[in-house]
Amino acid sequence: MATPAVNMQAQLLDRRERLAGIIERGSAGPQFEGLLRDVDDALERFSAGTYGRCETCGDPIEADRLGADPLLRFCLDHLTPNEARALEQDLDLAGRVQKTLLPPSPMVDQGWEMAYHYQPLGTVSGDYCDAVKTTGPDEGIVLLLGDISGKGVAASMLMAHIHASMRTLVGFNLPSTELVRRANRVFCDSTMASHYATLVCARFASTGRLEICNAGHCPPLLLQGGEVVPIEATGVPIGMFCVEDYGVKALTLEPGDTLVLYTDGITETRNTADEEYGEQRIAALAGRLAGETPTAIVNACVRDVTAFRGRARLLDDLTVMVVRRSVVGSRR
Repeated sequence: MATPAVNMQAQLLDRRERLAGIIERGSAGPQFEGLLRDVDDALERFSAGTYGRCETCGDPIEADRLGADPLLRFCLDHLTPNEARALEQDLDLAGRVQKTLLPPSPMVDQGWEMAYHYQPLGTVSGDYCDAVKTTGPDEGIVLLLGDISGKGVAASMLMAHIHASMRTLVGFNLPSTELVRRANRVFCDSTMASHYATLVCARFASTGRLEICNAGHCPPLLLQGGEVVPIEATGVPIGMFCVEDYGVKALTLEPGDTLVLYTDGITETRNTADEEYGEQRIAALAGRLAGETPTAIVNACVRDVTAFRGRARLLDDLTVMVVRRSVVGSRR
């Protein structure tokens, strides 16, 4: 299997070929020639074995920054004051833009109630969370929860890419399996080979029917009939392999039945004793909260994870999303 460095070199070679072709056709301005020189410089650093290392201190450049911009030459510690200020402003703006992509919470629509908690590790997040209304025979809501490989800027850019792609695909009213299959194809064709994303696509019809396609994500928890039932993956993460086959699990939810979705930032949270929160804890907590509103379950989960972590450092973005079929006359 090719290493991330080899994949990056292949990407740069591909970009060089495209830039050279544009310049040869005479359709490019002087900025393209400067960009081509930058790409050539990066390829020379590959040959010298110095690619990905800061030219001031020799330490590795931050992986998320290098993934977002493969032409970087300096680590964060050796940016000029102006560069550092510009980066901080860009990150702050990116964080604000990312927040605008999130759905409303709580939300009640099409006979379903939904709430979530979305917490980036830093200014931006690689977690993906969305809710899209659908029309036609399958009128209802499509909920999407995912986790991009990596963290920081590069992951947040890919999160925005998935958001735009899925919003477009959902508009075609595709079956869940076809929706994820096409998303996988788009991701494979448009991102570097080292990047992939786990994803749950859950389609909630107004009739109570639920379809779940789980592309390598943490198992959602179905709270139904006094039981907690994990829904395991039905396919591989998108972007990992250009496969065509994604399975779907079909269920019917009665009023009060609930689905709990989360990213591994929840289950992989560690405390000061270096213990992991784990899937068993969130399953046990969800079981005790069966019958509560989505907002109550989300808040209880966040409190429990925070109390478990204590003074330990947060290590990852974390998101939890809860949806239940509405109970007539229930408090919302």
